Order: sequence, then structure tokens, then C-alpha cells
Amino acid sequence: MSSPELPHSSRREFLGAAAFALAGMGVSAPALMAQTAKGAPGQPPKRPPNPYVYQFKIGKIDCFSISDGHMLFRQGLDLMWPESDRPKMKDALVFNRERLDALPLYVNVLGLRIGDEVALIDAGFGERHPNPNFGWLAEGLKTLGIRPEQVTTGFLSHCHTDHLDGFVLGDKPAYPNAKIHMLKAEHDFWRGPNPDFSKSKRDKKPLPAMVKSVNRSFDILKDQIVFASDGQKVFHDAVTVIAAPGHTDGHACFEIRSGEESLVHISDVVHHHVLMFEDAGWTVAMDHDPETSVKTRKKLFTRMAAERSRAYGFHLPWPGLGTVVPKGEQYAWVPERFSWGS
Repeated sequence: MSSPELPHSSRREFLGAAAFALAGMGVSAPALMAQTAKGAPGQPPKRPPNPYVYQFKIGKIDCFSISDGHMLFRQGLDLMWPESDRPKMKDALVFNRERLDALPLYVNVLGLRIGDEVALIDAGFGERHPNPNFGWLAEGLKTLGIRPEQVTTGFLSHCHTDHLDGFVLGDKPAYPNAKIHMLKAEHDFWRGPNPDFSKSKRDKKPLPAMVKSVNRSFDILKDQIVFASDGQKVFHDAVTVIAAPGHTDGHACFEIRSGEESLVHISDVVHHHVLMFEDAGWTVAMDHDPETSVKTRKKLFTRMAAERSRAYGFHLPWPGLGTVVPKGEQYAWVPERFSWGS
């Protein structure tokens, strides 16, 4: 997914809205205060330094979901296809009490920690993005006490701006010790002489600049990029690469497993927590090959629903954890309940 029209809301407004939402969930002030560190005598308790860092486990693996920000596409349903189904899409949004004036997309980065080693699955927009609603990953890592040097493994689902740019800082790698695993098909598409976007419904005008930006990042990361293959196990054999083409030629998902527990990172197979579950045949304009993206989504949903897999959505409401469940002939996203503290 590439950059949207820049939203006007500030990060403070976004965080304030989230706090209001917590109150609406019935989370009392005393309950929240009980989960925070005590302040100095006579001072109120301190809140967590960054509430948009959520820690959890997959088996014995320490995991964290960091919000890298949020996007707001003002084009709304004009980005969704087929065009003839937009009235049905609107009905689905109305039924679920979702906004109609724009499509909100979240940017969630999943991190894994085994011993002293850290892996990141995608890296968001990057710390120096000019929009203050993007590029929060570095702050989240600092909150966890993770230095860039500790990131030894990166996984790149595909090369759109919100996934790739965070691996680069200025003209240097953001994580100097990380080997960045990606499918060769993705690399070859962007390195090719004439990347083919003919099947995509997206606006074609920004594409030459996008291709140039991707290749600049490849040049900076050339000593770190490692080609992975479908089914390959990486990062202490805890992460399995899953080829999931359609959104881009070499788009990938990832299954994380520890013991009997697992989670499937669905990357950009899905962009909205209602649309694409309501009908797996609905596609977003940024898909490079919509027909293939539908086949991939249906295949993955069928597998995940049968296995009742725990899932992680890069663009779904933070922290991105949930389950894909059957809903008649289609599906639904059931978010996982979460809480800070024990």
C-alpha cells in the first residue's frame, strides 16, 4: 500500500480518540491506574510511555505490535472494486457503523524477540516521514529498550512505501545488522526494466517515482537483502514464508510458530476489517493483479478458517490481532481482546 492523501488529524488527536474509546469500553480510571507505574508522592501515576506498543506471546516467543501510524484514504469506496458492488460495500459499512467519507487503514509492525535477537516483519514508513501520522516505529522500539543493532532479521512482505521505507534511514540501512528476507519475485518485479502495472486500478501517475524510490532502497540495502522461498523457515525456524501473490507479484505472508501456538501475518492480503471479509472477491485499487489477489485471499481464508488460526493484520485496527472466521459463504474478522498489564 502506498501513501494516501495526507490526513489533517494530528497524532495527539488520534491518541486522544483512542483514550476516549477505552473509556467507552468501560475501562475505569482506577483500573487503568492500577496497571501503570506509581508516580512520586503526591503526583498522579505515570501512564505507559507509549500505549501504542502492545506486548504478547506466541508460545515462548516474545512478540510486540507497534503502531507505525495510520492512514486515511479520502477516496473512500472509489478505491474499491468491482465498481458495481460499491452499493453493497456501503451497506456493509453502514451495518457495521463504519465511516463512509474515507477508508481508514492502520500501519502495524509485528516484532519478535528470541533471546537477544529481534525480527521485524515490515518496517513501516520510516522515522523521517514528513507526515506526523506516520513513522512511529522507532519510538516504539525505544520504549521496549530495543536498539537498531539488535534487529538481526527483517521480513519484507512487499515493496510499497509503508512496508519498505522504514528499513532505510537517510542513505543508510536503519538496522545495520539485519538480513532482510523477501521473495525473489518481488525484487525482480521492481528491478525489471518495465514493471507492469497494467492490471492495477491505481492512479498510474505516481508510479515512476515509486519505482525509483524502491530501487534507491534496494541499492542501500543490497548487502542485507536475502532471497527467501515459499515454505522456507527463518529466524530460528520460527517463521515460515508463505508466497501470497496478487497485491504485488512477490507479496508474502508469514506464519510464526512456537510449540503448539501459531499466528499468520496476513500482510496486505486484507486492507480493511469489514471489506474483503464481507466479500473476499472485493479488491482495492492498489492491488497489482486483482484476480490473483482474490485467489490468494480465498485460499488463505479457507485455510485459516479451517485451522482457526490466530492472525495479524498489517492494516487492520491496532494491535492487529484477531481471527478469520466463517460467515455464511464469506468471512468476518473477530478482533482479539487485549489488555495491558497482568
